[in-house]
Amino acid sequence: MRAVVQRVSHASVTVDGTVVGAIDEPGLMVLVGVTHTDGPAEAAKLAAKLWGLRILEGEKSCSDISAPLLVISQFTLYADTKKGRRPTWQAAAPGPVAEPLVIAVVDELRKLGARVETGRFGADMKVSLLNDGPITLVIDI
Repeated sequence: MRAVVQRVSHASVTVDGTVVGAIDEPGLMVLVGVTHTDGPAEAAKLAAKLWGLRILEGEKSCSDISAPLLVISQFTLYADTKKGRRPTWQAAAPGPVAEPLVIAVVDELRKLGARVETGRFGADMKVSLLNDGPITLVIDI
């Protein structure tokens, strides 16, 4: 699994003009991509990493201060741009494989005590955020 994690002051995701997920206080906005070899173990490991990642103000984690997370599926994290001008998506897992694993990340975070908002899998989403820092990390599990 791959995640792009941003420390944000606030963030939201909109589908068809309706906000489907939002955090209105400092926390993490996380884009999650799934590849063919990922499974429940990777989802649990990513959730634990996100929950304990000490990148909030004062080197705190979401677990330290109960900060919220906005988790959004993002197959384009597995784009291959080595050849030509058009990316390929062959490394990205197909929807029927990826969707349950993104849900598993969210479920694992909630089991850990996290407040989690989400996007809508497979939808045309508009993401709005205020990156705080800016701090942006790429995590590969």
